Parts: sequence; C-alpha cells; structure tokens
Amino acid sequence: MGKLFYQIYKWIVVIPVFAIASIVFSLGAALLAVLISPRAGSMSGVMWAKTVAFITPMRVKVYGKENIKKGQSYVIVANHQSAYDIFALYGFLGIDFRWMMKKELRNAFGIGPASALVGHIFIDRSSPKAAYESIKEAKEKLIKGTSVVIFPEGTRSGSNTLRKFKTGAFKLAEELELPLLPVTIKDTHKIYWGGAFNVKPGTVNLTINPGIDTAKYKGDTRKLMEITREVLIQPIKEYN
Repeated sequence: MGKLFYQIYKWIVVIPVFAIASIVFSLGAALLAVLISPRAGSMSGVMWAKTVAFITPMRVKVYGKENIKKGQSYVIVANHQSAYDIFALYGFLGIDFRWMMKKELRNAFGIGPASALVGHIFIDRSSPKAAYESIKEAKEKLIKGTSVVIFPEGTRSGSNTLRKFKTGAFKLAEELELPLLPVTIKDTHKIYWGGAFNVKPGTVNLTINPGIDTAKYKGDTRKLMEITREVLIQPIKEYN
C-alpha cells in the first residue's frame, strides 16, 4: 500500500471506523455483561480488537496455542511495545481474560463503566489496605479459566527490547497461587508508536510461551522475574 494512499485511507477509514467501533463495542460490552454475563461482554472487546486490526490492517501470527491449558486461569505477562498490544492480545490470544487497570480509569467516559461491568480489575495503589482489596477482588474474578493480563514493564518500550520489570505481576501470581503465562509480542511498535494517529499496516508475531509454575519460586520473586524475562526475550531473538 503506497504511503500517500495509506495516509488518505487512514483519515477516511481507519480513524472514523476506530472511533465508531469504540463507541459501539463499548455499549455492546456493557449490554451483554448486564443481560448475559461478564464473559459475554468481554467478547464484544474481542470483536472490537479484531475490527481495529482488520481496518489498520494488522496481520497477527499466533504461535504456541498448544501451551494454553483449557480451564486454567493464569496471570498473563506480556512485553509492552505499543498501544496496539491491546488489539493483538484482546483479538488474537484466544483466552478469556480481564485487564488490570489503574483505578482512575473506572471513571473514564464510556470505557470506565463498560470495563467495570465486564469485570476488568481496577488496582488501587493508594495504600497497602486498598491494594489488598484489589487483590481480593481479582481472586474472586479469576476462576474457571478466566485470566488477567499485566504488562510487567509498566510502560511501552517502543521497540523489540524489554524494559526493567516491576514486581507487581509476579507478586500477584504468587498471592493468587496461579501460574504465569508469558506472552511475547513482536513488532506492534512498527504499527503504532506515539504521535497523533501515527499508524501504518504491518505484521505482528504473538508467541504464547509455556506456563511457569510460580509455586517453584515461592519466596524468590526476583528469580521468577529473571526466568520470565528470559522466556519473553527468546521468541524476539528467534524471529529477528
């Protein structure tokens, strides 16, 4: 697709459809969550992500689906390259999951109420007591194969390198007694990285790595972080 043609296409198709789809699927998620179940509401998010990927267009190659154990809940940890990680994971991971979100987003117009109805988990870090209540809420929601996604870097890298990990995701997995599922994202930063609507078409690799039994590293969070980092980096090296 020529650069000039894509710029025109982006402004008359990608951006308007993205805006409309975000509103429609947010409403759909809220309605399905209320009328049927939070899991049904979450499917609206999947369709939203697939729609955005289709119009961009972003092709997603998924590897390692055999590493998902049916009915198992996970703390999913993924590297964070771009805002488009959300569409890659939501649309193509193939697991029922909830996002771990900052509590401030609960009041965000449209997205906040819909996210709350679907069952996404809002984390409150204002005090140890508030954080504990957030973990308790997470434990109640992560049952029967429902998982949670966390980006341990805490911010976008904008590249195929990994930033330093924060401990939160790993301590949460230990607290919830759930295995980690490391998911490697490659090349979303080439689709979108900062700027106003600075998006372009491309291909993304999503690698679902084997799960990690957190019980083996109980009391040694640092070691768990090191092992997970090594696992996440490997597919990036292989596909370079």
